[in-house]
Amino acid sequence: MAERIQKILARAGYGSRREIERWMQQDEILVNGKKPELGLKITENDQVILRGQRLHLERRLKATPKVLMYHKRSGEVSTTKDPEGRPTVFDRLPKLSSGRWIQIGRLDFNTDGLLLFTNDGELANRLMHPSWEIEREYAVRVLGEVSEDMLKQLKSGVQLEDGEAHFNRIQFAGGEGANQWYHVILQEGRTREVRRLWESFDLKVSRLIRIRYGVVSLPRYLARGRYEELEFKAMRSVYESVKLELKNDYDPAAKRADKKAKYGNHRGKQKPSYNSRNSKQSGAGLYNKKPRRK
Repeated sequence: MAERIQKILARAGYGSRREIERWMQQDEILVNGKKPELGLKITENDQVILRGQRLHLERRLKATPKVLMYHKRSGEVSTTKDPEGRPTVFDRLPKLSSGRWIQIGRLDFNTDGLLLFTNDGELANRLMHPSWEIEREYAVRVLGEVSEDMLKQLKSGVQLEDGEAHFNRIQFAGGEGANQWYHVILQEGRTREVRRLWESFDLKVSRLIRIRYGVVSLPRYLARGRYEELEFKAMRSVYESVKLELKNDYDPAAKRADKKAKYGNHRGKQKPSYNSRNSKQSGAGLYNKKPRRK
């Protein structure tokens, strides 16, 4: 079935819809030898060229979808490469046999916490698009005196240089003296938005950690700089949160059950083991056997 070029290339994991639209505007994509228009419908059988390389849509579309959570460390940049040679969040990710990792949202250089990656561009697009209003939760350590009036204004709305912004929820999370911890939730991901909201009241954010993105929370056991691939059940929750279907074909447990139902538990007749206690004569017995008298 024909789909819009942005959607089918995103679904195949070549990039997010926004990236693909930008490539089309920069004339980096050809379809059947011609420059495509935005919204052009194609199938996996069409010849698509990206920067001189033919794309293998059919193989990519059959690839198993994956979602990875990564605990970003402060001091890493959220890009594939850095001109200054600083470490990037992609440096520690596992290699994919097909496709590439697409980053879902970003964290700035001095922020720790949860980053999600996937090889499914359509999933990435929905999780990042403002219309889905995906919640982001942060643990924030604030330096300075925070009043109730400030908290009310932070929830009702503050005018920033790129428009009004606010926290959906703010919860006090402890702390003594000048340093106070808060958990804050918002439903968008503008650049340095959490920091800028607090800074609008002359408060300094001395520590910022993202602890949740949508339905995925950062596990306490996942150390900084480490990653973990989501299991099928957790992946299904992520897909369902943005009204996408994750087929059972990708569930390893379902595959094992189907294989078991098809072939049963028959493993064939086993050969006797000379190291088995149940065998008539063990391997040790062969060497310990007393010689016969002549």
